[in-house]
Amino acid sequence: MDNNLLMQLLRAVADGKASVDEAAQKLRNLAYEDIEFAHIDHHRSLRKGFPEVIFGQGKSPGQIIGIMEKMQHQESVILVTRVDRQKADVVLSHFQEAIYHEDAQMIVWQIHKPQILGRGTILVISAGTSDIPIAKEAYLTAKAMGNLVETIFDVGVAGIHRLFNHKDLIDQASVLIVVAGMEGALPSVVAGMVSRPVIAVPTSIGYGVSLGGLTALFAMLNSCSSNVAVVNIDNGFGAGYMASIINRG
Repeated sequence: MDNNLLMQLLRAVADGKASVDEAAQKLRNLAYEDIEFAHIDHHRSLRKGFPEVIFGQGKSPGQIIGIMEKMQHQESVILVTRVDRQKADVVLSHFQEAIYHEDAQMIVWQIHKPQILGRGTILVISAGTSDIPIAKEAYLTAKAMGNLVETIFDVGVAGIHRLFNHKDLIDQASVLIVVAGMEGALPSVVAGMVSRPVIAVPTSIGYGVSLGGLTALFAMLNSCSSNVAVVNIDNGFGAGYMASIINRG
């Protein structure tokens, strides 16, 4: 339950529109709710400013549906990450207003219209077209968390002049997420252009010695640009989440 929904409930009790018993029933599972296969952290929105996100990989459609059914009465938005089309089709048959983003393998259910909470704009940049799925995961996460988000795709170091054509947008961003596979050089280049934080996301895109993203990860961790922080390989969600926290200030 987020702070807005909690305040609405308390005002309803104060105004006589809801009984104390009704409020107590809604708050019964405020800490967490045990549904056997999951302990749903309903308190996370109050504690951290955003609800628990459902990691779809390894979960059955029925388990995802069961968690969403319990969360829908408590949250303004529900995110499900790492879910394939076949699984998503089953889930969406139960929640008609939810949207599946196949490129990012994410389900986004915006139950209530989001508020813009960020102070500035988050910019998501991908080195290559093949990195876009991870970049889109970051984009959708940051947007769901109440930020203005812009994107620039396919501006990697193999054609660095493409990046410089977007300098105005880069200069205006308050936080930047840079997604790259192969040799993972782009975050260092972007960070050298700006004074704001750059969150680097290594992807598993690349030939043999890219080692499933380890080469990009090591390059980003060894960046000579001091305003670079790095998340895990293919972790667009983590980058979008961290960028949102930074942008709230």
